[in-house]
Amino acid sequence: MSPAHRPHILIVDDEPHLCELLAFRLEHHGYRVTTELTGKAGIEALGRERVDAMIVDLRLEDGDGLDVLTEVQKRSPDVPVVILTAHGTIETAVEAMKRGAYGFLTKPFHDHDLLQKLGHAVESAKLRREVAGLRRIVGAESDEMRLLGTSDRIAAAREVIARVAPTDATVLLLGESGTGKELAARSLHGLSPRRSKPFIAVNCSALPAELLESELFGHVRGSFTGAVRDKEGLFASAHGGTLLLDEIGDAPAPVQVKLLRVLQERRFTRVGSMAEEEVDVRVVAATNRDLLAEVRDGRFREDLFYRLHVVPIVMPPLRDRVEDIPLLAEVFLSRAAARHNLSEPTPTPEALRMLLAHPWPGNVRELANVMEGAVLLCRGQRLQPDDLRALLVPPTRKLETRPSEVEIEDAELATAAEASEAMVLALGDHSVDLPPLRAARDAFERAYLVEVLRRANGNVSAAAKLSGRNRTDFYDLLRKHGLSSASFKE
Repeated sequence: MSPAHRPHILIVDDEPHLCELLAFRLEHHGYRVTTELTGKAGIEALGRERVDAMIVDLRLEDGDGLDVLTEVQKRSPDVPVVILTAHGTIETAVEAMKRGAYGFLTKPFHDHDLLQKLGHAVESAKLRREVAGLRRIVGAESDEMRLLGTSDRIAAAREVIARVAPTDATVLLLGESGTGKELAARSLHGLSPRRSKPFIAVNCSALPAELLESELFGHVRGSFTGAVRDKEGLFASAHGGTLLLDEIGDAPAPVQVKLLRVLQERRFTRVGSMAEEEVDVRVVAATNRDLLAEVRDGRFREDLFYRLHVVPIVMPPLRDRVEDIPLLAEVFLSRAAARHNLSEPTPTPEALRMLLAHPWPGNVRELANVMEGAVLLCRGQRLQPDDLRALLVPPTRKLETRPSEVEIEDAELATAAEASEAMVLALGDHSVDLPPLRAARDAFERAYLVEVLRRANGNVSAAAKLSGRNRTDFYDLLRKHGLSSASFKE
């Protein structure tokens, strides 16, 4: 790749040796690098040429890296900034994210962490520019429609949305309740050429088959008892725009047949009519069910599944994007405070740790509701753990949750040794029901990870070394079991 086409990274750090080391590492991995020793010089360099991403030290000789970040946001808001510091605290991380930082790395850091964060930052900048060009055509996306977060999982979902939005491809949104599937559907519509046309959503589980069929396709007068006049269905109402079929897994069998036909032929008939009508609608479907399992069990048509499964987008649960919680919490606090005309409280580090440790079975929707309740119940300008305890719903599914700050000593989170002993006792006691092998293995693995994190006081590098795994594998295991190292820091 020619130098002009290589991603350009601007490093601002007052340590010349570190600048040289970072430049050497990044150039070796195909980046073009410019280094500056002061914040002022970094801002001037940003104005001279195009930059794809910045690495800015928090403590600079001529000022604060967060002030540099603020200036970058003013001048070049599409340039992602990774803050680099030896003074990592939750408060600083939250402040950096509030001001728009893309990421946060604490010295000393591993090459893999830096390269991964920087790679996503550069891709994010590229997508922002693409989306900005699209927005100039179809209009700006409102703040309420944005899929917020900097985690790899949500960034991947945003990337797919940005790529398929300009097309008419059918999209299937998968994920648990509360993960933002409707928000993703609205983003698809808002970034598409159909933006000026209607966006209509219908919940397929809310109505019985007869009423849902009439709601979707319309009916003619006299087609059934109560049909006193002709009615236009949602497909006709959404002509030229986008129709979201929410909870598609609950659609009754007769409706599935008609949906398959309209997807194949772009034609439908109203209930009680023989006349066909053409329709130009982009269909987006969403479900929290395992549709393949529904197909195997005969509850969902296989041909309809493949018609919908053109572009699947998985919306990650909040427990798999824990690093987004501080930013989301701040945004939801701000929105709730403005909505209720109240002052916005600032979470204490202890409150943030509690939020990071909660399993969030209701996902982002639950977090938004908790933050609204926190704004209403907070007794001062600082959001404390006591303000949150009454709002956080205890988990009901033990194997899918992380330990909360106050529950970390519970039997569910027994040490690896205790988990092993319990399993041995179960094997020897025929009166005790054995769990499936996979569940037993997952339970032991989770308990082992909890114990390793405890012994390492939440230090991931030390915990990975204790367990004999590399950091990348260890992080994958933590994500798999919904664990956050922050919950175990002393």
